[in-house]
Amino acid sequence: MIVSFDLDDTLFVSDKNFKTEPPLKFPMCMIYHEKLRLGTVALMKYIRQQKIKLWIYTTSYRSERYIRGLFQCYGIKLDYVINGEKHEKEVQANHADGMPSKYPSKYRIDLHIDDDLSVLQNGKIYGFRVFLVGQQDDDWAEKIKKEIEKIKSRSC
Repeated sequence: MIVSFDLDDTLFVSDKNFKTEPPLKFPMCMIYHEKLRLGTVALMKYIRQQKIKLWIYTTSYRSERYIRGLFQCYGIKLDYVINGEKHEKEVQANHADGMPSKYPSKYRIDLHIDDDLSVLQNGKIYGFRVFLVGQQDDDWAEKIKKEIEKIKSRSC
């Protein structure tokens, strides 16, 4: 099973509008400025413990090295990273007409977590499963765990 996460406004959030994970310690906080939504670290560790592959799928052009480095600072190992550059090469490349901003089914991703309603709508059109997260929600991680369990139970 593969679960992927968007970054901006999904995992990377403003501490003005969201509860966030404790900031990284110096000097890492000088390199990585993004704030993680509270519950991200525990949720990702849970996913790893379940032997589920953990991916990032973002339209951001942050480098794979930067993204991996940030999550490593929180003790999280990512299995794969798709950033905007990789998406352009692998998904948009040979399509004259525009493809969706994210296309998890190309990568056989079982569940993609995102905050963008258009990604959810594209999931219905292009046949990929999206779990939509929104504003501050103390139970967001538990809801994702339940969705993962639902998918796992259907695939047996």
